Amino acid sequence: MSAAKPDPYFDLIIDEDLKKNQWPQKLIASQKEGGNMSLMCQTMTKEMFEKLKGLKTSSGGWTVARAMNTGTLYPTSFVGCHAGDLESYSLYKDLFHPVIEAYHKGYKMDGSMKHVTDMDVKKITEDLSTSTKSKIISTRIRVARNLSFFPLNPGGSRTTREKIAEHMDKVFADLPDDLKGDFFRHTTMSDQQRQQLIDDHFLFRGKDKMQAASGYHQEWPHGRGIFVSKDKTFIVWVNEGDHLHIISMEQGGDVRSVFSRLSRGIEAIEKGLKRVTGRAEVFMTDPILGVITCCPSNLGTAMRGSVHIRVPKLIASWGFEKLDTLARSKDCQARGSSGEHSEVKDRIDVSNWRRLGFSESSLVQDMIRFANSISDEEDKLK
Repeated sequence: MSAAKPDPYFDLIIDEDLKKNQWPQKLIASQKEGGNMSLMCQTMTKEMFEKLKGLKTSSGGWTVARAMNTGTLYPTSFVGCHAGDLESYSLYKDLFHPVIEAYHKGYKMDGSMKHVTDMDVKKITEDLSTSTKSKIISTRIRVARNLSFFPLNPGGSRTTREKIAEHMDKVFADLPDDLKGDFFRHTTMSDQQRQQLIDDHFLFRGKDKMQAASGYHQEWPHGRGIFVSKDKTFIVWVNEGDHLHIISMEQGGDVRSVFSRLSRGIEAIEKGLKRVTGRAEVFMTDPILGVITCCPSNLGTAMRGSVHIRVPKLIASWGFEKLDTLARSKDCQARGSSGEHSEVKDRIDVSNWRRLGFSESSLVQDMIRFANSISDEEDKLK
């Protein structure tokens, strides 16, 4: 009986040349064509590939062929390369450092700059205006974290994912009372539980070709799960892409409340992991790169702070593209109400764009300032 055909939305499909550790013909064609290419496509050369192709990381066995697979298969993916472990960023620095500097404008990878994590809510000094608050539907701030004693998920396995989930099961059981909730495994949740999580817009379901090409979705759905607090304001995705996505959210525009809960949640999870594992340090970090993530775009704070804001007149008058262009000029990003590439109707998702080299509080303030500015523009329209 023939093997089942790989599913590009979930299975790891590797470019045929990269599978043989050869310079990919598909990349040659993409680079000749030019246009809207990923940062990897813009950076990688045949000479660089030949220099790096014989290397392999000691912790995760990551290769440059695996690192560049997403951007080879999907040349227009924005970044196009992923790390399999912390060592990837140094062993393949010829690729990753230019990509990081191109994405995180102004940040230098020559050792002259450091990233410092700061979750102090008191340092958020900007405020949403009364008019802006009246337009905000919900506020959500999330961060990624990876456990330092496992490979990153593109280089992980079913075993490593399941071990991470087992650790988190124990951590969730001992969270403070205001964060307590339930951990639902993708492999064991009931149909009723699954439907409720879908209805609440909490459940992550994979099914992304570009993420699958990095190795995010291997062994789906094993080792995946979602923790939801009793009041549904604190959520943790386990092994969606990075090991953990820690999320604080609530209706309305109380940004400080959301940020404060997130800070307490991260601290509680870190403390719990140290207790469960007996390790002094549990999160994967680096003095220059900050919080380590699979995708170079999330390095640094690994944080996205966002509000859903209702601006129907501005959307109708300006169009989404103009709004997003303005957002980028203000160090923010505009997306559809259900995330990137989603439909835009009467509201948009506004979030910080920068991550590396900036404090978490300053990035939340980027988002607040831009939300205020488009609220003002909405008010001007009749």
